Amino acid sequence: MRIRAAATLAALAALLIPTPAAHAAPGDEITVPVRDALATLTVADESRTGYDRDLFRHWIDADRDGCSTRNEVLLDEAVTAPDRTGRCTLTGGRWYSPYDDTYVDGPRALDIDHYVPLAETWRSGASGWTAKEREAYANDLDDSRALIAVTAASNRSKSDQDPSTWMPPAAGYHCEYATTWVTIKTRWGLTVDRAEAAALTSTLNECPNTPVTVELAR
Repeated sequence: MRIRAAATLAALAALLIPTPAAHAAPGDEITVPVRDALATLTVADESRTGYDRDLFRHWIDADRDGCSTRNEVLLDEAVTAPDRTGRCTLTGGRWYSPYDDTYVDGPRALDIDHYVPLAETWRSGASGWTAKEREAYANDLDDSRALIAVTAASNRSKSDQDPSTWMPPAAGYHCEYATTWVTIKTRWGLTVDRAEAAALTSTLNECPNTPVTVELAR
C-alpha cells in the first residue's frame, strides 16, 4: 500500500510540475524561471546567408475580419482606443512605446516590432523552417509578447540587432526586454549566439528571476 501511495503521489506531483523546456514538445505549456529558460537555449553560430524579408509573409488577416496583424496589435495595445472605420482603417488613439518610454498619438508614427527580428530569427533557426512556419512566426498573435507597437524611431534604431548590440533606450525596460527576448526564443526553439547569450546573462543577473510561462510553437 505504501508503495502504491508513493507512486500515486509521484504521479500527482508530475502533473503539478511544469514540463521542463528541455523535455517539452510543441503545444506544451511550460513555466520556468527566465534564467533557466536562457540556460536551455542552444548556443550556436549564426549566419544570415539566404535571408530575405519576403520569406516571412506578414501582416496577413488570419481571421478574415478585415484587420491585418499590424492593426490587430494596434487595437490590442492602444492606451486610448482608435476609431475604426471601413474594413479596418484606424485613426486617432494613443499608444505607449516602452522602448523609449514615450506616448504616441495616432498610429502613423508607430511600427509593429517583431520582438526577435525576422533576420535574427533566420540566423537562429528559421532558415530551416517551412514557409508556413515563417508566416506563423511573422504573424504570431497567439502570444501577446511576440509583437509590440513601438515608435518607428526606436524600431528602426533596433533594426535586426540582438541584445549584445542593442537594448531599448529606456533603461527601466531592460529586464522586461531581456525576459521577453528569452521567452520568444524559447517559444520558437531558436538558438542564441555566444555574444547574445553573454549579454542576456549579464542583464538578467541584475533582474528578478521571473518565471515565464509560454506555449511552445516548435
